[in-house]
Amino acid sequence: MVVALAAAACGSDDGDNQAADDGPVSLTIATFGEFGYKELYDEYQKLHPNVKITERITKTEDHHKNLAAHLATNTGAADIEALEEGWIGQFTANASKFVDLNELGAGDIKSQWPEWKWNVATSKDGKTIGLGTDVGGMAMCYRVDLFKKAGLPTDRAEVSKLWPTWDQYIETGKKFEAAKVPGAHFFDGPTVMYRSILGQAPVGLYDGDNVVVDSNPEVKKAFDLSALAVTSGLSARAEAWTPAWNAGFAKGTFATLGCPSWMMAYIQTQAKDASGKWDIADVPGGGGNWGGSWLTVPKQSKHQKQAYELAKWLTAPEQQAKVFQKYGNFPSTVTLYEDAVIKDFVNPYFNNAPVGQIFSKSVSTMKPQYLGPKAGDINTQIINGLTRIEQGKQNPDQSWQQVLTDVKALL
Repeated sequence: MVVALAAAACGSDDGDNQAADDGPVSLTIATFGEFGYKELYDEYQKLHPNVKITERITKTEDHHKNLAAHLATNTGAADIEALEEGWIGQFTANASKFVDLNELGAGDIKSQWPEWKWNVATSKDGKTIGLGTDVGGMAMCYRVDLFKKAGLPTDRAEVSKLWPTWDQYIETGKKFEAAKVPGAHFFDGPTVMYRSILGQAPVGLYDGDNVVVDSNPEVKKAFDLSALAVTSGLSARAEAWTPAWNAGFAKGTFATLGCPSWMMAYIQTQAKDASGKWDIADVPGGGGNWGGSWLTVPKQSKHQKQAYELAKWLTAPEQQAKVFQKYGNFPSTVTLYEDAVIKDFVNPYFNNAPVGQIFSKSVSTMKPQYLGPKAGDINTQIINGLTRIEQGKQNPDQSWQQVLTDVKALL
């Protein structure tokens, strides 16, 4: 399989060079979080000396708001724009603003991805606007050193037994807090926990085209459990994606974190000197999905063909395998799931956890939710509600009622 991938890579390079032989080309790619592409950019530019790549990285929510503004004004979009699963429905509903990648030959590589991954990036009228990068199977990352200080088990199999359910996860958190580990709390804050629980539900914010936040008990369950963890005093009050959260990874201010596969890359980036202190156990509730992204080419791009060739190369199986081994983002290309390059891979940073096996199992059993056009904005309102609880501004019942009002205002 590896030989076959290498041959495929060699075969595609000729096409890529031909596509970029028209003269010097500068391509901008806009992303968020850690896509693990830095080394790949260098590799691609060596293969294509006439291509210069510039990356701009923005906080996830800001990235998607900025893109929406760029599309509305028909100016300012990058040649390649990444989309996260919570927002992609908003943009497939506006597919006319993107290049239909089928017109550039993407249909020929459709079989690289599971059908659902391809379909999520395809509009109702059949325009495919994105090529899949990673997929977000679920696990739970934890700090071995902090668990040891709290007198809790540290072996990943024993840790997994602590929390088959989220209620038991919270009970474990109370034991951790009772140990009064200096400078540390059990979990970071409610955002990641909420998204992890919601990602396990067969139906989330949408049931078909209908928003069901007020009627789907799974949404309320995710909110209530996350609120309970906060009101039980388990939170380090480190708001996700903020400087305090980033610093918390390195300082060890929280002991557990819901861990979609892409979170491994984020942890390794923020806590470069904490290798061996983190490990990975099963997620409470089992399975689930949060995250995964796509690369798109807005019609604003003056180099649509070259941008597509770069996006195609970055999302090819051989590149996805490299990113996984270096950073942990789990591939969305199904051809890799039974390959030893993924299946047998262990991550030294995470105590040699068998991350290939852990996330292959999670991804192979997951059933992705339908994510409508307002999913990202709706989740923001729910997370705002949890933040109000953490800040002591509202109790859970008051905050939930405001969430329902705020979500209704979006629709």
